[in-house]
Amino acid sequence: MLLQFSVSLKWGNHHHHNQSSAAIICSLSKKGQRLLSSIDSASGDSAISHRLIRKFVASSSKSIALNTLSHLLSSDIRHHSSLALPMYEWITEASWFKWNPKLVSNVIASLENQGQFDVSEKLISDSVQKLESQERELALFYCNLINSYSKYGSKKGVFDSYSRLKKLLLSGSSSLNRQAYESMINGLCTLDLPHDAEEIMEKMRLEGFKPSDFEFRSVVLAYGRLGLLNEMRRVLDQMENSGYTLDTISSNIVLSSYGANRELSEMVLWIKKMKNSNVPFSVRTYNSVLNSCPTIMAMLKEPKFLPLSIEDLIDNVKKVEGMLVQELIDGSSVLLENLKWDALEGKLDLHGMHLGTAYVILLEWMDVLKSRFGGGGDSVVIPAKIRVVCGLGKHSSVIGKSPIKALVSEMMVRLNSPMRIGRKNDVGSFVGKGKAVRDWLCPVVTNETLARLSATRALE
Repeated sequence: MLLQFSVSLKWGNHHHHNQSSAAIICSLSKKGQRLLSSIDSASGDSAISHRLIRKFVASSSKSIALNTLSHLLSSDIRHHSSLALPMYEWITEASWFKWNPKLVSNVIASLENQGQFDVSEKLISDSVQKLESQERELALFYCNLINSYSKYGSKKGVFDSYSRLKKLLLSGSSSLNRQAYESMINGLCTLDLPHDAEEIMEKMRLEGFKPSDFEFRSVVLAYGRLGLLNEMRRVLDQMENSGYTLDTISSNIVLSSYGANRELSEMVLWIKKMKNSNVPFSVRTYNSVLNSCPTIMAMLKEPKFLPLSIEDLIDNVKKVEGMLVQELIDGSSVLLENLKWDALEGKLDLHGMHLGTAYVILLEWMDVLKSRFGGGGDSVVIPAKIRVVCGLGKHSSVIGKSPIKALVSEMMVRLNSPMRIGRKNDVGSFVGKGKAVRDWLCPVVTNETLARLSATRALE
């Protein structure tokens, strides 16, 4: 699959829109890192840089070449983003290359962002010429352009592409008209122009198209990001009146919007509403809520002093934050969904969790294990091995340094846990023998104690 840039909104995790550069950040492969180091050493000599890029593309796999291009397109370092065009040109010469509207759209928007208008216009006209006999493909190219321009903050690019698209579709297919509206609404919302997006939604209705839940969510997220919470609630009401039921995705958008605007009491009410409507929580629900709790976030900077139980945590934070934690863990299935449990292994997977989520889930995990082990008797399944998977920090801001691994390590040391960092291929996990973990969490429920209890009961 060729380079895929996300055109969907990041539901549930609030992010500030950056008008000056692409909102897409791509982690770089080691080979790509070496290329950029070599180019930086060339001290701006374009001939050397272009030669290095040519050799790099010739010796790289498709995925590595496209990964590096996506990094250059999203780079805030001007010297690096200026290399995107020569990289793209050499990629188009590769034997595996297949023309891709998403890829060329991102290159075009990046070039305009750098002020290279002549080159970007040439790429647009080449693409139009290539697709002029294929109306559907040309329309989808304009949709991709709208998405790409919006991520680079180019209002002019978005409206120009939409104008070209609407001219093309004057007598075109209804499914393409629908897609044109969806791209435009998404683009305007990415540009933080939800009022304009609502005007497009009205035009859409007049042409006989019912806005989808995607369009509604886009507008809700944009209003929430701008702090226009009354407008956000108004559109939510419209969404429900249009027949769309409350779900986890739209709830996460609302929670992240309230959190970004420090409306913690509203978050408590919204979580209660989710429960009353049987809307399940997700890891993103936890991330959105806990990232918005200032006391918990401050505590996590000093893990040596973190409370080590749910009760202590709730006692040591502001009342509203304690309410949020309590509401999250009461009746939530997020922990159990990430907990594998059988005779061989009890595995808790923390992938996808932000620091606050991993912390609270770990506290929940200890309570659940105490409850399971504390039952006693033959029905208790004690896995041979218990594992907490933290990952290797591949997606951390500093690659290879996992904040979650550091947090778990600190908590395990403070709690005198028998769990240790795994060996060889398992260094991203903490591992312990099931019985050792059972005896750590439930020291009274050892085999000797159970034997004594049985003997006592027999005498009675």
